[in-house]
Amino acid sequence: MAVAFGNLAMVDNRRELRDEVHYRARAFGPDARQLGFLVVNLSPQGLMARSEAPFEIGDRLRVVFPGTGSLVAEVRWSLGGRVGCRFEHAIDLASYYELLATLLKAR
Repeated sequence: MAVAFGNLAMVDNRRELRDEVHYRARAFGPDARQLGFLVVNLSPQGLMARSEAPFEIGDRLRVVFPGTGSLVAEVRWSLGGRVGCRFEHAIDLASYYELLATLLKAR
């Protein structure tokens, strides 16, 4: 999928699909301070969230999810209050589907 921003274009090369979740997670930035963090979509390998906090590529965050606990995620991109992160360790599929069911039920 290609996305255009003015004269810039980005190509989405992710292999995995993302599941829409809209989950307000507890998250902690590189300085260990708690962040406002709304997870918009999720996959076993990463997430996209909305947050007012400024992030740099390579920042490491901790995001807390029910059942899986605290996951470390590395910022891959940040743009206009949105941030894309890749988990340090992917969530195994059985745990992922349990987490997804819990998050969708919480809506």
